[in-house]
Amino acid sequence: MTLHLDLAEAGGGEPWPLTAAQVATLATVPELVALTPTVGGRWRLAGRQRVGIVRLGHHDGAVELRIQPKMPVRRLLGLLGDDNVWQHRQITAAVDDLLVPALATVFAREAERVLRSGVLHGYVYREDALTVVRGRIRTSAQLSRRLGLPTAIEVAYDDYLADISENRILLGAIELAQTLPGVADSTATLLRHLSGRLVGVVPVRPGAPLPPWRPSRLNERYVPALRLAELILSGASLQQEGEQAIRIDGFILDMAQIFERFLTRQLAAGLSPYSLRCAAQQRRRLDQQRRAVFRPDILISRDGRPTAVVDAKYQALGGTPPTEHLFQLISYCTALGLTEGHLVYASGTPPAEPYRIKNSDIHVHVHVLDLNQEPPDLAAAVASLAGCVAAGRRAHA
Repeated sequence: MTLHLDLAEAGGGEPWPLTAAQVATLATVPELVALTPTVGGRWRLAGRQRVGIVRLGHHDGAVELRIQPKMPVRRLLGLLGDDNVWQHRQITAAVDDLLVPALATVFAREAERVLRSGVLHGYVYREDALTVVRGRIRTSAQLSRRLGLPTAIEVAYDDYLADISENRILLGAIELAQTLPGVADSTATLLRHLSGRLVGVVPVRPGAPLPPWRPSRLNERYVPALRLAELILSGASLQQEGEQAIRIDGFILDMAQIFERFLTRQLAAGLSPYSLRCAAQQRRRLDQQRRAVFRPDILISRDGRPTAVVDAKYQALGGTPPTEHLFQLISYCTALGLTEGHLVYASGTPPAEPYRIKNSDIHVHVHVLDLNQEPPDLAAAVASLAGCVAAGRRAHA
């Protein structure tokens, strides 16, 4: 029998009576939940800044883990992208507070809108052995494999068909979304109907590398659905630090990663009028021997030269920033030759003045970007933050 656990994104709750098999199952995913033994053989569980639904284990150790976000689901969906798809008000009240069903519903209706206008086709390069000449004869392959025989003929050609990267990603997410826990019957039915529209397309499997594609005039109407499809496919692969990704049966979002991507996207737009650009997770060298690599969350530059660095912290700021956060940003500034660094937290109250680091010219500015604001207020706060980053000062709360 499967044990159903409902947890909050961060923090603990009442202790649970778990069997040894269930404890062993949960111990395999320390990235999702922290286990602490309590009195009476019970265990306290705490989430680790990840949200979603996942099925784990087998038989006596089977567990279905549901981790709810701290913020309303609609607010979280708004952080995932700024396309008009997030403005739809078609999510039913029954699933409005459940992340996975809500995301599946939005994706299904966006995919239905895209495919309503027809399935996108494109030219795909093929190499094949045919009985007739098509395209270009592969002379070397013909001689080495066919010993000069007239058939079959080794050829290379471009075929115009539906099995292109865009449709492969879309179908992979459609098939995966049907299997996610809690998806409404009406949404699952729509997804099955949509999969039948993509005949001859080989879907991308969860955990497999996504085939490359590039936004263009031809696939413009596909782009919002593809962004959602990539999100769904990436959420089906749990990345363990220091190890390869493992398959999970469900869907998980890393909230710290979501916050960082949201901040990068919004700052890129807000800093553009200042002729500043943003780069996320750019590889840099910490030492002169170029042996130690670091990746600052967001690097701000003008004409290719770094001007400031931003570190996103998806946590509440309770007064003074932790010393390790300051040390991390100071090391970034030192290695990059910068005097301005910015710490951005998801909630709390920032200090009134920047930290002026002793024996250096480095200033660490601390900001709070409250994600629980209404969308217009959040947009205004991000614009203010962008102005402060450009000017090298702290945003006003």
